[in-house]
Amino acid sequence: MLPFKNVMILDLTHVLAGPYATYQFALLGADVIKVENPTDPDCARGRGPSIDLAAEGRGLNYMVQAANKRALALDLKTKVGREAFLRLAERADVVVENYSPGVMDTLDLSADLLMKRNPRLIHCSINGFGGGAGSAQSLKAYDNVIQAASGNMAQTGKSGPPVKTGASMIDYFTGMSAAFAISAALHERAASGVGQHVQCAMFDCALALMAPEIAAHLFEGARRTVPSEAGLGTYDTADGQLMLGAFTPEQVRTLWRSLGEAEFVVEGWDDVWKSSPAMRERLTTIFATETASEWEARLNGVGIPAQRVRTLDEALADPALARPHFLKALRTHAGDVTVPLSPFTLERDGPTITAPPPRVGEHGEAILREHGFDESEIASLRSEGAIP
Repeated sequence: MLPFKNVMILDLTHVLAGPYATYQFALLGADVIKVENPTDPDCARGRGPSIDLAAEGRGLNYMVQAANKRALALDLKTKVGREAFLRLAERADVVVENYSPGVMDTLDLSADLLMKRNPRLIHCSINGFGGGAGSAQSLKAYDNVIQAASGNMAQTGKSGPPVKTGASMIDYFTGMSAAFAISAALHERAASGVGQHVQCAMFDCALALMAPEIAAHLFEGARRTVPSEAGLGTYDTADGQLMLGAFTPEQVRTLWRSLGEAEFVVEGWDDVWKSSPAMRERLTTIFATETASEWEARLNGVGIPAQRVRTLDEALADPALARPHFLKALRTHAGDVTVPLSPFTLERDGPTITAPPPRVGEHGEAILREHGFDESEIASLRSEGAIP
């Protein structure tokens, strides 16, 4: 049985971080119900390279984290829509939302109210800066903005201008962090019998990704200057770039022995740091003599981490790096869409896709009936404009 098979999640999330968090549960068996405004659904539905899929609300930015979910179109700004959501929340295990702080309060669907109606409910809020009372907490945020605000861009480009990572790293780390936090809350509830409010801020997640750098920056004791280590970094080769990963003193010694060079004596970390400028100068000359692939094979052969710098196309096409357990093709009328599962495997009952990403409101009436709404109530929701 999949780990979260008996867990019901009301998913009020949009764009990337929140949907990725709930996707992890959907892959592991939870009944994830994506609740969206009928006329203003998740904006990610309209994003992606396929014009046809985006036009029908299943753009690739949405599809990569929507399989196995069910969709309910429900206008929470209407009184009947709000009441319908409260009825669903009374039976739910988890509510996840990533609106700007305060939005749920304006809808009269605050965490306190929901948890009062359902004391076993776990309510997770995902936002940019934490949702507290500080000056930044109410600000809207996206991945790129958080990268800028957190120092992540400056750290990535510390040898030059600030650089944004090409992938939405903060969004996805935030989503995985939120999923882990919800899992912890579910585990705690099994013992306590009561739910709790979970808060996950993108800004905090961005800082967590820089833990060693932050600790070094804030350290108040005696400091030493640590230069850029020669064993860590990219080098130009005869036909491209090589990323070298000779991290420990032992690996650095192995590197120089494999190169047939006796110039550098490395006993410990101080030797690594002290000799790094001269080492880098020598390595720059050496690596230019062979191709990146040749160096990759040679260095890995003696236990030194090293990989040629690949494009995404090369990484996906390289049979040595194939990840069949991680990527799954979904058939659509516009062509196959390959989506990722979770970046881990379980010995049994692990992440799996059993249903395609849903259209807006695709399962609406079925969900309502399952949760006790009769035909007259469904008709009333429709007449009041709460459902399509």
